[in-house]
Amino acid sequence: MRYGIVIEKLESNYSAYVPDLPGCVATGATIEEIQQQIKEAIAFHLDGLAEEGLPIPQPTLFVNILNLLEKTPQARSLFHRGM
Repeated sequence: MRYGIVIEKLESNYSAYVPDLPGCVATGATIEEIQQQIKEAIAFHLDGLAEEGLPIPQPTLFVNILNLLEKTPQARSLFHRGM
């Protein structure tokens, strides 16, 4: 199975979560570390569900990246302010 993940840049590190697996989260100092940490978190989460006899959720997340910066001055303004 392929689960979509969300990686967020925080002030001093990165955070990741899996929308299809509530409670499955990880943190790391670098992108490489967070990718490894979230892979391990997913495996641990799925193992826990299986051990409890709970269903394994099917992936439902679809990812699409929109480039708003080219379209609107408001989006460019938000980007440059760090939002």
